[in-house]
Amino acid sequence: MTTKIISHKDCLKHINPPGHPEQVARLEYILDALAPLGLDIVDAPLVADDDLLRVHSQSHIRAIQAAVPVSGWTSLDNDTHVCPDTLTAALRAAGGAVQAVDMVMADEVQSVFVATRPPGHHCERETPMGFCFFGNVAIAAKHALDHHGLSRVAIVDFDVHHGNGTQDLVEGDERILFASTHQMPLYPGTGHAHETGGYENVVNVPLMEGAGTVAFRTAMTEKVLPAVDRWAPELLLISAGFDAHKADPLAGMELDEMDFSWVTKELRKLAEKHSNGRVVSCLEGGYDINALASSVVSHVEALRG
Repeated sequence: MTTKIISHKDCLKHINPPGHPEQVARLEYILDALAPLGLDIVDAPLVADDDLLRVHSQSHIRAIQAAVPVSGWTSLDNDTHVCPDTLTAALRAAGGAVQAVDMVMADEVQSVFVATRPPGHHCERETPMGFCFFGNVAIAAKHALDHHGLSRVAIVDFDVHHGNGTQDLVEGDERILFASTHQMPLYPGTGHAHETGGYENVVNVPLMEGAGTVAFRTAMTEKVLPAVDRWAPELLLISAGFDAHKADPLAGMELDEMDFSWVTKELRKLAEKHSNGRVVSCLEGGYDINALASSVVSHVEALRG
């Protein structure tokens, strides 16, 4: 078994206003950088309504649908904008995450990197925010549990911003562990260590600006990785944000490609121990496009071993 990529050209059609950091070039640079690896790329399907409704209300879905303009943009907040093709891209991003779960559960592949946009980990049950419209990784986790009959899954989020949306969507589900390292203080202002979920199933490890390699790896080694090991998940999901890179303009965690490679290898070891190596990784942030592309390559190379 090997690693495959899920993506779709529709995800290049979600266009934010000029100057917005979540730009089309993010995905273009990623796909160009991954091309030399020779991995199969599978088209992301549109997510099914029943999968969306596992985490979002019907009113939330209708609100996104109603916001789609004929031209230009509809702004849901200062950061989150809808263009004519945004909904389709967002449905592909969520559908790609679900498809990735189906592929690893069928033993078609061991790991999948979902190279789609818009990202998802800031979207709450009723609230799109932080460039996000649907909770992609939470949708995938619920699909794994409900459709494939798993009893325990884990989500690890190493994006520099706290995945408030994912936490909102899973903290009340005793089958899901959510563990996050993130810079604090920083948008969205959530992710304090005392936030532990309804079933002690949330592990937040906030790190200071400039934390760097040692603090990040210590947080993973002492907090996140042991929590995942104790959880013994039957499937491991990753919210793979690369905006903790030292070149990223939106934060200051001071990591580099080697850190992303290291944490991916450590997570893969836990997947090999508990879940037959099954890993689904979904793209989240990363806004210096060169650093993003090189970081994704390091991540995917570590995924495939």
